[in-house]
Amino acid sequence: MKTKAIQTTMMVMIVIVSLACQKKNTPQVWSVRMTESVMARNPESWMIDARDEPRWEYTQGLVLKAILAVWERTGDQKYFDYVKSYYDKFIRDDGTIVDYKLTDYNIDRINPGKPLFMLYKQTGDEKFKRAIYLLRDQMKTHPRISTGGFWHKKIYPHQMWLDGIYMASPFLAQFAITFNEPELLEDVANQILLMEKYARDEKTGLLYHGYNESREQRWADKSTGQSPNFWGRAVGWYAMALVDVLDFFPADHPQRQPIIDVLQRLAVAITAVQDSVTGVWYQVLDQGGRAGNYLEASASCMFTYALLKGVAHGYLDEKYRAVGAKAYQGIIHEFIDVDAKNLVNIKNVCAVAGLGGDPYRDGSYEYYTSTEIRENDPKGVGPFILASLQMESLRK
Repeated sequence: MKTKAIQTTMMVMIVIVSLACQKKNTPQVWSVRMTESVMARNPESWMIDARDEPRWEYTQGLVLKAILAVWERTGDQKYFDYVKSYYDKFIRDDGTIVDYKLTDYNIDRINPGKPLFMLYKQTGDEKFKRAIYLLRDQMKTHPRISTGGFWHKKIYPHQMWLDGIYMASPFLAQFAITFNEPELLEDVANQILLMEKYARDEKTGLLYHGYNESREQRWADKSTGQSPNFWGRAVGWYAMALVDVLDFFPADHPQRQPIIDVLQRLAVAITAVQDSVTGVWYQVLDQGGRAGNYLEASASCMFTYALLKGVAHGYLDEKYRAVGAKAYQGIIHEFIDVDAKNLVNIKNVCAVAGLGGDPYRDGSYEYYTSTEIRENDPKGVGPFILASLQMESLRK
């Protein structure tokens, strides 16, 4: 009876999402529509988030990885070629990368390396393999806290951020399997488990944005080292990392189930703070009714992707399929517009948020709710494509 009820709920949610799409006067394949819109707005792939000059950056990697997933789903070669053009511009024949310096020890710079695995597999071009190894080399000497967790960046010493788990862990897990370094999976699991250990709030189950082992940062609680608030996208990065690293952990690996356990705990926590009316999530997750807070697109897309993928792979209970479908309906209704040029746009994306630095970012509620909001920021675009692919797979 319970299974039948869940199936009935899911059918209702899929119909609702379909009707929401029809009201927008557009086809339901939003993953393709958004990909086409990205390519129309950015005729050269390096222009994504960097119109003035090319940059090797995590934002490009995020969107291009999503577009590669659309290529895998559709088989349309133009998507693969669009992604490849970015890497042909940055990767030299010897595998060195334009605009990349290993000794900066910036964990964000690992993320654009994720599409390199598919590019190497499809083309056999050794420059892509050499670049993968270069990024792997960074993580061999990347600074760590005393228990082994990677610093977020060299300029942010003794700090782990949720963002960094997404930037490096899936890359390292894929490297471990692709290039036969299975012991690396232990390190990947350790990063995830340490982050939960140090950042999780026992009361809500949510994770704080950052952890400062030395307690020297003004934003760090002197007792716990935790930053003071639950920023939606930070938790979203972590949620996506969990479902992505599991793609590479063998079924019999001893750390696979502990990672699934983390995902299951997180699913409970984020479902508890999902907005009951719209189905999406707030910028500061647990303070939806507070003045200044707003419904934020990137976190909402990230959670939707993680929940739907988690169910599809059997990591999460079937009840989260309805949670994810409701969230996707909310994303279409709250954040997606189609303009006069028939391009798909996503609004209400937090442009950027961090901790420390200059000017100093204190992690306060006022800080997170006062940062710039952008339309079509890649940190919303990429996760929207990924969430759409998951939702579209439900209709097959």
